Amino acid sequence: MRDLNDLGLYASVVANGGFSAASRALNTPKSRLSRRVAALEEQLGVRLVERTTRRFKVTEIGQDVYRHARAALCEAEAINEVVSRLKAEPQGLVRISCPLGADRVLGSVMPGFLERHPKLRVHVFVSDRRVDLIEEGVDVAIRVRDKLDTDADLQVKILGRTVAELVASAAYVTANGAPQTPQDLPNFAILAHTDRPGLNRWAFLNAAGERVEVSCEPRMSVNSWAMIRRAAIGGLGIALLPEYLSREGLESGELVRILPDWAAPQGILHLVFTSRRGLLPGVRAVIDFVAEAMNPRSPAWASMV
Repeated sequence: MRDLNDLGLYASVVANGGFSAASRALNTPKSRLSRRVAALEEQLGVRLVERTTRRFKVTEIGQDVYRHARAALCEAEAINEVVSRLKAEPQGLVRISCPLGADRVLGSVMPGFLERHPKLRVHVFVSDRRVDLIEEGVDVAIRVRDKLDTDADLQVKILGRTVAELVASAAYVTANGAPQTPQDLPNFAILAHTDRPGLNRWAFLNAAGERVEVSCEPRMSVNSWAMIRRAAIGGLGIALLPEYLSREGLESGELVRILPDWAAPQGILHLVFTSRRGLLPGVRAVIDFVAEAMNPRSPAWASMV
């Protein structure tokens, strides 16, 4: 089929219950509508409507064609909407959720981004917990997970991989020694990032691909990376911190690596957002900005080293 014009005219005729009513609704001559519907019938090789001077009736196949025509017209309209939105200027409020550490990366480049988009406003919500985008009205969330979110209502954009490493303060190591293998960890004070108390299970990999899992009873467990990091620097125990959170402490000497030949399995750094078809220009601009800023190879990350 060459275009949707004839389908659109046919759908209007059916929706208005006849050629005369459609002619008035569309301000189009009745004769033209009749010719175009007849041409559509000829092209399809089927009778869509039964015409008499007193009666207008849609055939069974005509009803099927009408339903598909409506769907095709809706999709065509959606395409136009997507294009027009993408061409529009980003504006309005966009809500972003990010974990601790990611806010530092975003903060280093946010001024330049907002300067380029003067009509755009952003609200950044920093939290280590899993934010429900739909319930909490969040447009874009930055997440690090072992597995990707599989909610059918969410779109996912993978940015890269992150690594978590064991760290502690030099004072803690001097006072308590350091584990020689991952299996030694239960004998030390452990600081665990978790939502629940009790045993915490950690997995580690070495360069040879060997995998070890250990269960530890944490001395302190909390669902805040900020508290875990501060506790580690304060000498309370050994923590498994994402590399982007331990980097500054290792550079300054506040932290030292524990079991440097071992690391936790890589996490997937990704964005999630809800819109499937046609994002608002502001949300699209934020997604592109965050994807560039949070890419581990971007200048923004390099500036955090």
